[in-house]
Amino acid sequence: MVASQEYEEYWKITLEYTDINDKRWIGTLKIIKDFIDENAGKNYSRKLYVALQKKVNDKFPKADMASVRKSINQFVKLGFVNPHLQSYHPDTVRYLEAKTNRRRQTIFSRVVYENSSFNSSVTNDSKKGHIEFLIKTLEEVEKLCPDDIIALMRVNIDDYHEGYLTRVELERVKIETKEIKFDERKYNQKSHFRSILSRLDDLKFQDNCLYFEEDARRLFPEVLEGRDNYLQSTYRSLLKEESVEKLGEARCMVQDLPFPSLVASHIKPWRKCSKEEAYDPDNGLLLSQDLDEMFDKGYITFDEPGKIILSEKLKPRIKDKLKDFQVNKLFLNKKRIEYLAYHREHVFKK
Repeated sequence: MVASQEYEEYWKITLEYTDINDKRWIGTLKIIKDFIDENAGKNYSRKLYVALQKKVNDKFPKADMASVRKSINQFVKLGFVNPHLQSYHPDTVRYLEAKTNRRRQTIFSRVVYENSSFNSSVTNDSKKGHIEFLIKTLEEVEKLCPDDIIALMRVNIDDYHEGYLTRVELERVKIETKEIKFDERKYNQKSHFRSILSRLDDLKFQDNCLYFEEDARRLFPEVLEGRDNYLQSTYRSLLKEESVEKLGEARCMVQDLPFPSLVASHIKPWRKCSKEEAYDPDNGLLLSQDLDEMFDKGYITFDEPGKIILSEKLKPRIKDKLKDFQVNKLFLNKKRIEYLAYHREHVFKK
């Protein structure tokens, strides 16, 4: 009896839809987002939940209401929508507004990494960061093969205070998992989990095992102390994709040149940021390495229309070279302008 209770504790991964670019996936998420906005300030109630189910079913009819609830709960499990229908992840709006599948995938990666909890639902808030735990375990063990992944689905992450499994710990869980034939009974959940993992940036299945992509290791080799490497990677990807969307290729947002090496430069310095600000792509400019260094050290900044402002500490020859530079107006949205105001006030050396 004890074994039966143990093996039923697992990462409950269910998906109604598997294509994150499908109109039903995007359409259902938009209905939920709009419903939360329309009912802002209202406490959760069964009546409220039933009303949302009706809206979803009216637009995307299901065979039964259990399937409707599943289509809603998948967004809670993945982190786009918070339990009790009170709010949604800040990147949900960006996801819905994304113009390309590639950008949508990067935003999906950020949301799932930051906020997913597979044991959450509309009515239950588990607050367990399953994907973050898996990513940190992958950093520790270098690869996760099918038996490793199915074993991870049985782990109570609260029991591991380091936030990951070592290879020795993982091998022990694998033995227990095989003994209770968990893999045979949870085939659908395993399939759903692989579907989610295959859509995360910088991860790749090779020979049926999960690795970090070599391209990610080549492009982002440095270890940033105190930073979350995975979120930092998706932050850079979003800035590059924004440049590609608006300019046709990744270019410096000031010099408008496709340098072979571009830096995702924080506007409000990382050390001064909240976690949300630190990985907010609006708190960034894609810059050449030379501009990034001067911007980071406060020798240059930009006014509200984007025109460069030069520190008096720069030599005249450098000032003459930079005097006509400007942030491309395509990138001057409201939030980025606010971050630039912070940079002028607190970073710039006048």
